[in-house]
Amino acid sequence: MSEQQANRAAVRRSRRFGPVAIGLALVALVLSWGGPAAAHSGQDSYVYLDVTETSLSGRAELPIADLREALGLPLVGTDAEIISELLANQDELIAYTDEHFAIGAEVADGATEWELDFGEAELFFSELQEADDNYIVLPFDVVVDGQVPRTFDVQFDPFLDENEIGNHLLLIGNDWQAGVIDNGFEDLATFNDATRVQTIDLGDTSVLSNFTSSVELGVDHIKTGPDHILFVLVLLLPSVLIFRNGWKPTDGFMFSLWRVLKVVTMFTIAHSITFTLAGLGLLPLPSPRIVESIIAVSIAVAAVHNIRPLAANQEWLISFVFGLFHGMGFASLVAGLDVSRSTQLISLLGRNVGIEIGQAIVVLLLFPALFLLRRTVYYRPFFVMASVLLTILALGWMLERAWEIDLGMDTVVDPVFDFPRILFFVAGFTVLAAVIQRFEGSRGRLLPTAGDDSAAPAEDVLETVAS
Repeated sequence: MSEQQANRAAVRRSRRFGPVAIGLALVALVLSWGGPAAAHSGQDSYVYLDVTETSLSGRAELPIADLREALGLPLVGTDAEIISELLANQDELIAYTDEHFAIGAEVADGATEWELDFGEAELFFSELQEADDNYIVLPFDVVVDGQVPRTFDVQFDPFLDENEIGNHLLLIGNDWQAGVIDNGFEDLATFNDATRVQTIDLGDTSVLSNFTSSVELGVDHIKTGPDHILFVLVLLLPSVLIFRNGWKPTDGFMFSLWRVLKVVTMFTIAHSITFTLAGLGLLPLPSPRIVESIIAVSIAVAAVHNIRPLAANQEWLISFVFGLFHGMGFASLVAGLDVSRSTQLISLLGRNVGIEIGQAIVVLLLFPALFLLRRTVYYRPFFVMASVLLTILALGWMLERAWEIDLGMDTVVDPVFDFPRILFFVAGFTVLAAVIQRFEGSRGRLLPTAGDDSAAPAEDVLETVAS
């Protein structure tokens, strides 16, 4: 075998090494996934309150097993059969709940008890295995005249006469003025046989609490919204390349960073415009089905651009155009929010800041690895393969959202972006990128940058390995 043939064989082996190593890292991460999820106990009862300046509503969540005993109803069979039985006995269910749940001022003395307007019962499925751990959910509105007070009494004692096991918990689901948003785990009060009535103090309202909680919710939306992350990611992939008769590695860190900043800035400007206007009710929102379908299309378009440039070296333009639709998706977070305009503005600002923080975290975590890999022979295959996979994924999402069918795309994507396990993957990917870059550099196999006219052509580097 000639020296040139040996070199070419070495290149072929090195080409296989990177993707295989990356694949092994991914497999290792997948095998490490799993863990318990929080669930209702199956013995406790819950009441959630949603508080605004002028309205008070919520839901009672009652275990099926306890209701079966208290009401003398079978409550067995399929979900549809249980719901049908509940609806047939809705008046009895409401009467029992109304008897054991009261809210108002000085409830213990019977001074003032606000009227409760109950809605239609629903099923809530516990994450425990036994069927009897499921719950009946009964929504309600509290009839309050004028401003909702920050202090009131609550009586909550269903099943305490029939069964001494378990506690009853009151949670504030949402209280925007106090910065409580989408709370599902932190209880405010516990009721049992000794304390059937408690005074609930919501505390002082705070602009800062509303803002900081909204920031956290914005960050959380990025963590739990893989479609937004993938749109940013697919536009990050070409940020370390430049298109000049084909994709070539950028000259340096600052140039690549500038390309990233343009993409991120234009995405921020675009989604902030539609998010704010729609959140304030100044921009009519298309149906969620349309918005979510376009968001999926945005990922596919950006991924196709990576394979065959649609706006060469102008990824910021793609970012801006589709960022407008991503902003509409963000706006669904606050659609129909029954709070004052000032509270809504603070929430919108906080969520927007949180989204930017989450977006910045994605960029800061992934950009170093991409920059390190850009001059290796592995980046182009990785770049194309990732873009093809993202195109397929995005088109699957589009079909699911546009035609409301389930192709199982979320079951594939959600575990990959589970937080905080995704951080270990990104850290491992960055370490692997550094190892590959150092390995290739030590053997003189790094590709020339787009502006390196004195270097050998990229094709020569791909075909020749330094001894």
